[in-house]
Amino acid sequence: MSEKTRYSDEELSEFKEIILDKLEKAQRDYDLLKSSITNTDGNDISDTSPTFKVLEEGAATLSKEEAGRLAQRQMKFIQHLQAALVRIENKTYGICRETGKLIPKERLRAVPHATLSIEAKDTQK
Repeated sequence: MSEKTRYSDEELSEFKEIILDKLEKAQRDYDLLKSSITNTDGNDISDTSPTFKVLEEGAATLSKEEAGRLAQRQMKFIQHLQAALVRIENKTYGICRETGKLIPKERLRAVPHATLSIEAKDTQK
């Protein structure tokens, strides 16, 4: 029996559902992070009241910086998921970009945006 070179349309459809679900959750998380940075979700007085406690102000700045880093990371994740959807449409999804072999389904279910098999990832180290 010859080795499969790509996943079937049914399998690609299954992966697409997984990716769309993750993409929806990732977008919600990103929106939440973004609103915490821009303070659009609050109707409080933190922007208008004089701040007397320097430590609180420093903590708020640090918190916004951390949220910014998390938002950047989340956006990168969203972009990887969107690229995976393009690969599904092109029917190249699940093919390792190093070895050209199919990435095991278990790996793709765990990391749906993966472009490398474990074997190829280990050789990179």
